[in-house]
Amino acid sequence: MKQLTTDFGNPIASNQNSLSAGELGPLLLQDYQLIEKLAHQNRERIPERAVHAKGSAAYGELVITEDISKYTKAKVFQKGEKTPLLLRFSTVAGEAGAADAERDVRGFAIKFYTKEGVWDLVGNNTPTFFLRDAYKFPDFIHTQKRNPKTHLRCANAAWDFWTLCPESLHQVTILMSDRGIPASYRNMNGYGSHTYSFINSNNERFWVKFHFKTKQGIKCLTNEEAEQIIAKDRESHQRDLYENIEKGNFPKWSVKIQILSEEQASKLEFNPFDLTKVWPHKIAPLIEVGEMILNKNPQNYFNEVEQAAFSPSNIVPGIGFSPDKMLQARIFSYPDAQRYRLGANYHQLPVNRAKSEVNTYNVAGAMNFGIGDNLVNGAYYEPNTLGGAVENEMYLEPDLVIKGNANRYKAVDNDYYTQPRNLFNIMPEDEKQRLFKNIAASMQGVKEEIINKALKHFELIHPDYANGVKKALCK
Repeated sequence: MKQLTTDFGNPIASNQNSLSAGELGPLLLQDYQLIEKLAHQNRERIPERAVHAKGSAAYGELVITEDISKYTKAKVFQKGEKTPLLLRFSTVAGEAGAADAERDVRGFAIKFYTKEGVWDLVGNNTPTFFLRDAYKFPDFIHTQKRNPKTHLRCANAAWDFWTLCPESLHQVTILMSDRGIPASYRNMNGYGSHTYSFINSNNERFWVKFHFKTKQGIKCLTNEEAEQIIAKDRESHQRDLYENIEKGNFPKWSVKIQILSEEQASKLEFNPFDLTKVWPHKIAPLIEVGEMILNKNPQNYFNEVEQAAFSPSNIVPGIGFSPDKMLQARIFSYPDAQRYRLGANYHQLPVNRAKSEVNTYNVAGAMNFGIGDNLVNGAYYEPNTLGGAVENEMYLEPDLVIKGNANRYKAVDNDYYTQPRNLFNIMPEDEKQRLFKNIAASMQGVKEEIINKALKHFELIHPDYANGVKKALCK
C-alpha cells in the first residue's frame, strides 16, 4: 500500500476526521491538511476558455507520405516524417457544461510537437468563419453567449448580428446545414481555415490552406436526433472519442493542402486572405500530404486537456503567417488568453512544452519551474558574453511587399452571396429542406424585422433559399 502524503510528500496520519478541540469542540487551525484540502478545492477550477470552453482531446501522430518540399522546408512536412500531436475538439459557443451534440461550429486545434518546436494549428470543422476582421469578434461572441440581463442564450442577438454583418452568411449556411451537428468528432473534417504561408529552401513563399478529411466518413445529426441524444448523454462526443480509442478503433484523417503562389493570389477576383471565403478547388486543387491518426487518450483530463493551450503564434521554420486580419489578431489574442487563464508560464506545463530544446530569456513569473541552460550559464539577458543562446538570421522569411497608407479600411469585396450560393446549389434537395427547417427553428423568438432582413439576404443568395425558409417559418 502506498503512503498517503501532503502535496509536499509529508505522510498523512489521518484523512477521515478533522482535528478538533475535544470530541464536540471547534476545529483547530493547525489541521494543515484540512486547510490544504479546502483551499485546493477552491482553486480546482481555472477560468474556462471564453470560447471553445467544452472540449475533448486525444494524442496521435502525423505521418507525411508525399513530397511537398518544393513548397516548404518545415521538417514536420518532409516525406517520411512522423510527428506526435495532441488534437483538441470543442464546441465554440457553449460553456464547459454544454452538451456535445448542440448545433455549433466545432473547434479542431492541433498541437504538433515537432523537432523544431511546437507548431499549433488552430482551426475548426468549417473552412470559413463568420467574420473577416477581428474588430468585430468580441461583439460576435457576445451574441453567442448569454444575455447579461436574462442570463439566457438569445437567438434575437445572433440573427440581429448576422443580418447586419452579411459576410457571415457563408458560415451561417454551413452552420444551419447538416454539418452543423456532427454525429461525432470522428465523423467530421477539420480545417486550418486561415491562410498561412509556406517557405521553401529557396526562401520562396507560397500561400497555403490545410484540410483534414475524415476517413470515418461524414456523419451528421438532425435536430431531432440530437435532442434525443442530449436528453440521455450530454457528453456523447467525448464518450464516443474516448471509447473508440480505448477499443483500438483509432480515428484517421487524410491530410491535404491547397497552394497558391504569391503571383496567383494577386490575380484572384476575391481576397485570398478573407476568412469568410474558401479557395475554389478549380483554382487551388487539393494536394495529398499524408495521414493523421489519434491513438492514445489523455490520462488526466485537467492536466492534458483543460490546461492544453493553443495559439497560431506558435510556428516553425518553413511555416508562417499571412495578411489574414483574423489570423493577425489571433496571433496576439490566443496566447494572451492563456496567460490570463493559466499564467505567464503556461508554456512550461508538460502538455504545452516543446519536446525540442528551449532557450529563452523570459524569466520569473508565477508557476515558473523551468531552469534553462541560459540561466545555468549565468546568461539571463541578451546580448551577452556568457555563451547564451543567440539569434540566427537563416530563419528570416522573405520580404512581404506591403502597399498603401495606414487606415481603417473597409473590405473592398462586398460579394457576400456568390460562395453561399455555390454551396446552396450543390446541396441535395433533402438537405436544403433540413437547412430551411434548421434556420426556422433557430429563429424562434427573433423579432419580425430581423427575420425579414435575413430573408432579404437569403433572396440575394437564391430565391429558393428565401422561399424555403419562409415556408418553414409558417409551419
